[in-house]
Amino acid sequence: MNCKSLLILLIFLLCLGKVRICFALQAEEILLIANRNLSSSIELAKYYSKKRQIPAENLLTVNMSDQEDCSREEYQRQLLEPLRKFFTHHQGTKIRCLLLFYGIPLRVAAPELSQPQWQELEDLKHTRKQIDWQLENRQLTKEQTRKRVQKSKQLAAQINKLRLTGQRAAVDSEIALMLNEAYPLDKWQPNPFFIGFKKQQDKLLFNKDQVLFVSRLDGSTPEIVRRMIDDSLYAEKNGLQGQAYFDARWLLPEKKNLTGYALYDASIHNAAAITEKLSSLPVHLDQQERLLQPGEAPQAALYCGWYSLGRYVDAFDWQRGAVGYHIASGECTTLKKPGSQVWCKRMLEEGVAATVGPVAEPYVQGFPLPELFFGFLLDGYYTLAESYFLSMPYLSWQMILVGDPLYRPFRNVTTGK
Repeated sequence: MNCKSLLILLIFLLCLGKVRICFALQAEEILLIANRNLSSSIELAKYYSKKRQIPAENLLTVNMSDQEDCSREEYQRQLLEPLRKFFTHHQGTKIRCLLLFYGIPLRVAAPELSQPQWQELEDLKHTRKQIDWQLENRQLTKEQTRKRVQKSKQLAAQINKLRLTGQRAAVDSEIALMLNEAYPLDKWQPNPFFIGFKKQQDKLLFNKDQVLFVSRLDGSTPEIVRRMIDDSLYAEKNGLQGQAYFDARWLLPEKKNLTGYALYDASIHNAAAITEKLSSLPVHLDQQERLLQPGEAPQAALYCGWYSLGRYVDAFDWQRGAVGYHIASGECTTLKKPGSQVWCKRMLEEGVAATVGPVAEPYVQGFPLPELFFGFLLDGYYTLAESYFLSMPYLSWQMILVGDPLYRPFRNVTTGK
């Protein structure tokens, strides 16, 4: 589906009024997951539970490392198994969303290699090292060089495949499929909630009943997480005030069937147009390749832009309840590493209440479509978690949502200008 078709579909869906494509998420449908090895994790879960009136029984504590990475074995034994036991013992409880708290790892590694696989990997690495040494240290003909370069690339591809790098994922994205016993781990699985797959439901591996919404309340300190909760509630009560900034790189193309970077740049344009249509926020659309610079985005309530890999630009004066989304390949690789300038971490430190980002390279098609994400959020009916899952193409992959899943910054605002 091309960008123009998505925009038309979104506007059509939002104009349906009471006819909704999913039911708004409720407090009793959320399961809170905290790390019992970190007192602040449990304290934050209880704080959120009180603020949002989550039933007391909707809290699961697990025994995990508080590091940002975990092995596949730890993920399965310490998180997935307790979670499945909870669902087995609480079959009458309707859970639609998992909320991970500060202290739950960001990434799950690929499965451990067997001894024969390790040996094969070491043999391939040794062979490639010899070929690369030949390329650097011997006089070769052009034909010999060409063949060795080709062979080196082939070996690199074999090594990556054997390392199972495509089976690494964000914990949040993987656990969205916890209702399913088995599925292919290599790369991604299409998300049945994604609007772009609306006409392909019968061809997808999963249906909506087999997928859980997942969000996390996390950041570099517990104080930031508490502030995110408070700011979300404040904005819901008082309305999200400020201005909206959309930082595209190019002019909106006339071509319809866009892909890759062009598709997502056009989607930023469309997100700006939808924001003008559905909200009273002043909208600023930048169409230059350069990013917004320090001081150029005062009173920022909404932001979407790109591309500054791991280098946050402090252009924003964030409003309470602000939502920021920067499209780049590694902007949620850490939420805690001191000195890191990745966008998700830094936006949370500077004041946003919610953000979206990848824990590893997702490829551009792995990002939520900005026009869909902001369009559903602006509608006022859909929660943050629903807006994210309706705009997210793939699961069992690299993307995560950081924020209160129940957050509806525009729920008290009449749509339309």
